[in-house]
Amino acid sequence: MLATVSPYPVSLSVDYPDRALNRLTTFFRIFTVIPIAIILGLLTSGTFARQEPGGVSFQYGGIGLVFLPTVLMLLFRQKYPRWWFDWNVALTSFSYRVSSYLLLLRDEYPSTDEEQAVHLIIPYPDARQELSRWLPLVKWLLAIPHYIVLFFLGIAALVCVVIAWFAIVVTGRYPRSLFDFVVGVLRWSVRVTGYAFLLVTDRYPPFRLSE
Repeated sequence: MLATVSPYPVSLSVDYPDRALNRLTTFFRIFTVIPIAIILGLLTSGTFARQEPGGVSFQYGGIGLVFLPTVLMLLFRQKYPRWWFDWNVALTSFSYRVSSYLLLLRDEYPSTDEEQAVHLIIPYPDARQELSRWLPLVKWLLAIPHYIVLFFLGIAALVCVVIAWFAIVVTGRYPRSLFDFVVGVLRWSVRVTGYAFLLVTDRYPPFRLSE
């Protein structure tokens, strides 16, 4: 009897655009993505300061993923605050919508809050029952083999996107085999993110592109 492979708890899927894609926005995608990419950048790492009279200083910008506080909370309290989880999931979903748009997988402009055609599954964990107290300290280190593989997969995905760009500009279609490969690389990436940085599962990510 063949052993069945259980699905990984963190997963990503993108609806294949079974229609003609917009050739004009595809041609200028590197420029049309700039406004939403700036917003994503401000949410993840952008900060700027303003000095008020009297020496009062204000700083603005995003915090990115709530990582280190989550590590400490799991370590000392075995707790994952729900609002931290919701923020991490919302930010991750938004970033993958922007990535999908930049990689030409979809031509709808990325929404800051709606799911659209990019479906991310990240279940809220029971920290006491499902997550180790100590493992979050080393998950980023244990994921190093995945970083190496994803580096080369990312190069291959970039080549696929360049080929797909020409195909869409000429035919209006994203070749299905290239689409599935690029989505598979994104899926692999989000599994590693869920394990090493979102800290939502202790199950080691599989080395595969499929679900």
